[in-house]
Amino acid sequence: MLNKFYPRLYIPSILEINPGLLKNLGLKGVIFDLDNTIIRRDSLKIPPEVLKLVLEMRREGFKMGIVSNNSRRRVEAIAAQMDLPAVHRAVKPFVGPFRRALKLLGTSPGETALVGDQIFTDIFGGNMAGLYTILVVPMKGKEFWGTRLISRHLEKMVLARLKKKPEVYYGKWD
Repeated sequence: MLNKFYPRLYIPSILEINPGLLKNLGLKGVIFDLDNTIIRRDSLKIPPEVLKLVLEMRREGFKMGIVSNNSRRRVEAIAAQMDLPAVHRAVKPFVGPFRRALKLLGTSPGETALVGDQIFTDIFGGNMAGLYTILVVPMKGKEFWGTRLISRHLEKMVLARLKKKPEVYYGKWD
């Protein structure tokens, strides 16, 4: 059961995503978490380097979308800036929001990656939905109080075990 909390890959940042590697894995779609994965939770401005990555992945033929537990207003405003479909108020880790995103993208679980910064929402939910999960180190900045007070402390235990599994990791540890 603990394996459901392990990502397939663990990388320092969304900017470390290698579209060629994803293609070699047979992936055609990518579902992104929003807050502290592609944009800081306390910001509405998408970093230019993230926009560049999204454009590069689009040129490579990837179908992309967003699944976020955040509000409709925030999620739709940010998704519109990147011209991506989105599922808001997702209630991750339930699999329903991931299935809705797959329908929006027109991809199957086996050909879709989930990229997120939280083990107990993004990675667990993505694994339960049968997605190829990629954990990123969260962006610096404000976090939801529940994440800060509860999840991040529990994640440290999972991360300690994850560091002993080099097959799930590429890139640099922070």
